Amino acid sequence: MKKVAFYTLGCKLNFSETSTLARLLEEQGHERVEFNQQPDVFIINTCSVTDNADKKCRKIVREAQKINPDGFVAILGCYAQLKPKEISEIPGVDVVLGAAEKFRLHELIGTFQKTAVGQPAIVYNSPISEAIAYHASYSLNDRTRTFLKVQDGCDYPCAYCTIPLARGKSRSDTVSNVVQAARDIAGRSVKEIVLTGVNIGDFGLNSAIGSDGQRTETFFDLVRALDDVEGIERFRISSIEPNLLTDEIIAFVAGSKRFVPHFHVPLQSGSNNVLGLMRRRYKRELYAERVAKIKELMPHACIGVDVIVGHPGETDDAFLETYAFLNELPISYLHVFTYSERPNTTAISIKPTVPGHVRAERSKMLHILSDKKRRAFYDSQIGRDATVLFEEDITDGLMQGFTENYVRVVAKYDPLLINEMMPVQLTAVNADGLVEVSELEAIMEKH
Repeated sequence: MKKVAFYTLGCKLNFSETSTLARLLEEQGHERVEFNQQPDVFIINTCSVTDNADKKCRKIVREAQKINPDGFVAILGCYAQLKPKEISEIPGVDVVLGAAEKFRLHELIGTFQKTAVGQPAIVYNSPISEAIAYHASYSLNDRTRTFLKVQDGCDYPCAYCTIPLARGKSRSDTVSNVVQAARDIAGRSVKEIVLTGVNIGDFGLNSAIGSDGQRTETFFDLVRALDDVEGIERFRISSIEPNLLTDEIIAFVAGSKRFVPHFHVPLQSGSNNVLGLMRRRYKRELYAERVAKIKELMPHACIGVDVIVGHPGETDDAFLETYAFLNELPISYLHVFTYSERPNTTAISIKPTVPGHVRAERSKMLHILSDKKRRAFYDSQIGRDATVLFEEDITDGLMQGFTENYVRVVAKYDPLLINEMMPVQLTAVNADGLVEVSELEAIMEKH
């Protein structure tokens, strides 16, 4: 039996899969340890959304070698599927597992042997067309909230994106399986579940039961079924495409028992011309309609937005159009991504390209706008009553948590309040941009 450490790069979906892989190894008798505790095996679950993610992978391999020069290093995840040969030649890497192989980790770990110096790593990497099986996953013990995977892969041909090449076609679990997973998670005293996937609004394409690309269920079916799961106090939708976020879903969340008023809806550009170049499936007008509908039914809802700057063909006027569009929308924060060229995508053939320094300046402008939007949203919440789920991350004697509508709250640390839902009143935004709450001692006395 081996001591195994995991390091996860990228999205919530990767975290859910890492946690599941770790549990499979623990069931075999292996011991999960921290990265700095001299593990026998290092497992690095990679992302490849940007060039920066690739560089992070290389850095973590170097750190693993410093911790245990004799440790076995396995790379899996999106980067491993896209660039297996490149990874196999990184000094210190011993094995590379592609998308169709990563869930065989528990079968293969007994065969792992350190690669001789100067020799490339062993590669298990099937064509992405063979990544058709659906592997259910959820995170545990990594955070107070659990990330529950409900869908994988993507059929959308967005010009800038490599995810279909890294994860394969869209596929998902069944409603009944996800509901059972949620019940199992509830039995572990988890209060909040975040639904995650590559394109969760596309839920219902189920290769696992032989539907052969036919939609058997919908994301709305899933939301309705999960709302009746006892023991989970909150469900949060991680990210959903605007063309798949229907009025039906929005209205249900507005009146639901457990789904919170928080939506993360990727926009990518506020210019219809650039959206066309990106091969997105909507125009800015539809996006504005979705935001307006959310705010009509849930005035205090939090709305997050993904946006890409510097995509080929994004002129100065197109960027300013995006900036003005975002500035006028009643949104709460932005996730800003600077476009980076990715092999085997159609975007790299689009001209003209945007110079690097211009991309950086546009990114800076949108980050400043995001700070302003978040502060305005937080200010609008002051004086309101809310419920906070306090997290386990403690810094300088303070704990943090999130309200149902994703306001980040800070309070004096109290171990009794970790992973507890506490009713509070939001009182002020502090110098760090976090929201302070009413005195918790008085609240605890009442409860």
